[in-house]
Amino acid sequence: MRTFLAAMAGCLLATVAFAAQARALDQNDRNVCGWGSQIAAEAQHAKLSGVTLYATRKKLQVRRFPKPWMRMTAFGITEQTYNSRSRLQPAAIKQTYYEQCVQHAIAKK
Repeated sequence: MRTFLAAMAGCLLATVAFAAQARALDQNDRNVCGWGSQIAAEAQHAKLSGVTLYATRKKLQVRRFPKPWMRMTAFGITEQTYNSRSRLQPAAIKQTYYEQCVQHAIAKK
């Protein structure tokens, strides 16, 4: 029981620390991380559904993006997702991508 409580306390502390880090970022960085995590989750969903990388790239090709850099970035995220051996659910991929993106953005500052 003590190990369970210790683990829960550790998770709570990590969540609070992560939330404090995320607040340290400006809105643009949070938006970019959120957008990228959504692209990764969509790619993972397509991959797990058996959609080929080619078909997924074709869908991205016709998709409209508000900024010019987003198209090539989406292709890169999608390709990395397909190349990964991960079988995690899209929601887990989305969360992991977002957390790592935030850590990267904080490290850059």
